[in-house]
Amino acid sequence: MSIGELLGGRAGLRINDPRQTSVSVHAYLRDLIISGTLPPGTQLKQAELARVLAVSRTPLREAFRMLQEEGLISSEPNQRSRVLGLDAEELDSLYAARITLESLGARLTAGRLSREEIRGATSAFKEMERTYRAGDMASWTVAHRGFHRLLVGRCGATVLRTINSYAEQSERYVRIDQAQHRTDFGARQREHQAIFDAVRDADPDAAVAEMARHLAGTARRVVDGHAPGHGTPCVDGALALLLGGRASVSDPDSAGRSAPTG
Repeated sequence: MSIGELLGGRAGLRINDPRQTSVSVHAYLRDLIISGTLPPGTQLKQAELARVLAVSRTPLREAFRMLQEEGLISSEPNQRSRVLGLDAEELDSLYAARITLESLGARLTAGRLSREEIRGATSAFKEMERTYRAGDMASWTVAHRGFHRLLVGRCGATVLRTINSYAEQSERYVRIDQAQHRTDFGARQREHQAIFDAVRDADPDAAVAEMARHLAGTARRVVDGHAPGHGTPCVDGALALLLGGRASVSDPDSAGRSAPTG
């Protein structure tokens, strides 16, 4: 199936600032991949995309470079790439890094949220509820990312940049998990609330535990769904590092049940 056929009926690329064409093209293609409009294995030909999107090859090449860095498309000769599928090992290592850094961020932020930040997190939480119910996943992603960012915000600019980058790379996995477990939204929101409560109420140990298990749930469920039997050794190691004995005693996944995701 051609790119044009895959995009049939979907809103076209909109470029508000010609100086940011490559950024706009990257964001548009990234959303198509994460949403599943361009499924794994889809061949991406620069000539075809340039014609369909009505852009030149130069911004398209830069957009491809950014997508390759995010692990969303392959780099192949002859200006031809393809959308990559789920890589269980990559997901495992990515989420192990997220668990470690975001748990650190939650610990450092616990008890240090300003009133404005508490209001912002509360607003983001409600917006997540509203947009999910409305099926507006693009807006849900913005609210979800903002919520998590507030709860780790005292980790410093350098670590926060890395956290933001890893969170963006994880979006496709969050979408996969949501599609596979549509009835679990209430459980996910309870996990979000528990992290927020621990950070707001200055309980760093609880903030670390809630954040770590929350993120581990996503990794484990997605891997179990797409690569049964593969396991998540990196995620398991991160939990053991952060929680020690509590990882095996308190973590629902250790008993063969899946944890709420985020």
